[in-house]
Amino acid sequence: MRVRSFELRLIGLVLVGLWLAAASAILLAYRPGGPLDIAVGVAAIGPALIALAGLAWPPVARGARAFQGILALGVLTTLVLVPSIGDIVEQLLARGPQTLLPSLEAAYPWLVALFATSLFAGLGLARRQLGGLAPRRHRLRRAVLLAAVLTTAAGGLFGGLAAANDVALRGLPAPASRFGPTDPARMPPPCGGAVTAGTTAALLLDLDADVGGHPIGTVSASGFRDGRDVRWTADVASESTLGQYALARVGDRGWTRAPRGAWVAVDPGTLDSETVDLRVLQTALLGGARVASEDRGLEFIEGARTRHCRVAVDGPTFVAAFPQVRWLVGDDTLEHWRGQLDFWVFSDGEVGQITGDVNGLALNLPETGIQGTIRVRLQATDRDRFRQIAPPG
Repeated sequence: MRVRSFELRLIGLVLVGLWLAAASAILLAYRPGGPLDIAVGVAAIGPALIALAGLAWPPVARGARAFQGILALGVLTTLVLVPSIGDIVEQLLARGPQTLLPSLEAAYPWLVALFATSLFAGLGLARRQLGGLAPRRHRLRRAVLLAAVLTTAAGGLFGGLAAANDVALRGLPAPASRFGPTDPARMPPPCGGAVTAGTTAALLLDLDADVGGHPIGTVSASGFRDGRDVRWTADVASESTLGQYALARVGDRGWTRAPRGAWVAVDPGTLDSETVDLRVLQTALLGGARVASEDRGLEFIEGARTRHCRVAVDGPTFVAAFPQVRWLVGDDTLEHWRGQLDFWVFSDGEVGQITGDVNGLALNLPETGIQGTIRVRLQATDRDRFRQIAPPG
């Protein structure tokens, strides 16, 4: 019995840590500029307090089946919480979408984790209230009732404050945004609707890869695009490549530059795939790829209203969309890899931000291993502004 109690307390401790991590991220990084920014962060501590009750009064399981059920409940909660925390941290680092839970698809993992945490704590609280001699059925009913009350209280408080903060932000006049129009009356098109790339854009592209959690390289590129004219530089650090690469295409002329080398004229046709955001749109976000795209809801990024969408991709599509990944994987086409791309469509109908990842067996990568992962973040800002790409001097 003592061993089981220790294991259940350990699960309670893990749940407390995970909920505190989520609350800390929101409290420290959620700053869209609304009147309730701090209050939303404080309300995020509620689930951690519920988990703390489960740690103080863990459920007691006398039978093997009951113990296995409670153990499975704790493990399930952990499996739901960990990726959800990763999503919220990524969202907060993506320069602050104002709506934390923009849609039911984004909210339901948190609700599932919150109810499961409340049920874990409720089982212990019910035993404390009714006593260990009360019939198991009565204690289970009391635990479910407590879980419903705690979930409603904590979830309602946090969701209500977050929604109120979002409503307050919508009424505030927003300055011009580098991501797109700030007119609150303009609505972004649906995820399956017509989307385009800007005629011009300032570009930031980051790629990083790891095998079994061990980093194998990064690519950080920045530059500008005007139609199909483009010029950018990329700092590459990988197992096989180190240095700064660059390319430029102006009209019917093209150039590339290797680390510590001079500009070399090349056939501009060889640079057709290097248009960054335009390339991603043409290879991964047009045609039938977005038919089954997932609508993650409306958000604001730096004052610009946007629709958050998600689409599944395979490895070859990812390589085609981001040819710069060649510096990380060489000639591997990532044939059996799978992943997803999140893209944000703004109210001008243009894609201004893309994040995503793919993973699969790392058999042909420079660092061999079982599981490889590649992540990407792309921003196309200051779109449709006058810009002229200059050839290398």
